[in-house]
Amino acid sequence: MGILEQALENKRTAVILGHVNPDGDCIGSCLGLYNYLTENFEGLSVTVYLESMGKKFSYLKGYDQVRSEMEPERKFDLCITLDASDVPRLGAFAPYLMQAGDSLCIDHHITNTGLARQNVIESGASSACEVLYGLLDPKKISRATAECLYTGIVHDTGVFKYSNTSGKTMEIAGSLMEMGIDFPKIIDESFFMKSYGQARLHGQAVLNSRVILDGRLIYTVVTMDELNQFGCTVKATDGIIDQLRVVDGIECAVLLYETGNPDEYKVSLRTNSRLDVSRIAMAFGGGGHVKAAGCTMKGEPERIIEEICGQVKLQWEQWKQEQAG
Repeated sequence: MGILEQALENKRTAVILGHVNPDGDCIGSCLGLYNYLTENFEGLSVTVYLESMGKKFSYLKGYDQVRSEMEPERKFDLCITLDASDVPRLGAFAPYLMQAGDSLCIDHHITNTGLARQNVIESGASSACEVLYGLLDPKKISRATAECLYTGIVHDTGVFKYSNTSGKTMEIAGSLMEMGIDFPKIIDESFFMKSYGQARLHGQAVLNSRVILDGRLIYTVVTMDELNQFGCTVKATDGIIDQLRVVDGIECAVLLYETGNPDEYKVSLRTNSRLDVSRIAMAFGGGGHVKAAGCTMKGEPERIIEEICGQVKLQWEQWKQEQAG
């Protein structure tokens, strides 16, 4: 009996949770597990709670079954979290984890120290969907589940071009493709396609970007006024950081966008170098991966960037000491 089957043993109700502001991997893993459980575990009642999701993911089976409002009176036999590195990342739905009879965490973030009774954390995996795939019986994976898992892998690997892509990642993706999913459409419509307003927002963000630290760090700031100007939500910022990351000579890319709370910004960090941006994010209460991480910070953008630069310089100094020693 596998880990998932053991966790589900003698359970009648299960709740699936992901992280705040869910991305493709979070949505794909949550809906992939939802479909797998509802299709293979008769008598098990499964509910998914996530914050508002992008409409571009509406092709995934189960999308319209996701609940976005907390129902305090509900309690579950089992809570399964996916792609969430700590309890605060569960947002308003965290009480479901705390009140559940049992819990299972499935994740791939190196900063996850274990938030459930049982934890399956593979920091070397490309995505939560890749970790989840390893817990499922391949013979019981439907085409609908395969679409969800493939979507998550595509989004967290940047269509297989990020350094977190491994041979195992490609093998899993290949097995999902063989199930007849329309993978070109998934890639084009959920990853590359943008609304006109989003395209303009991305262009403005690049125009407003600044390069500092001798051309090694690039950053930009997206304000709520700009989001409103182009008719966008915060989800439209997806992809901006990757445009900055590929600028020649850049070792660290930083995106700040307003959350709507006074002087509060979400911070996304990416690197192409030896920098460990997960350490930078953790210094400010966040987390993530070595080459992709994030956190929430308060203050003026210039001060936030100054503090981030301090952490970058700290790592550079450590490198120099290592080379000198």
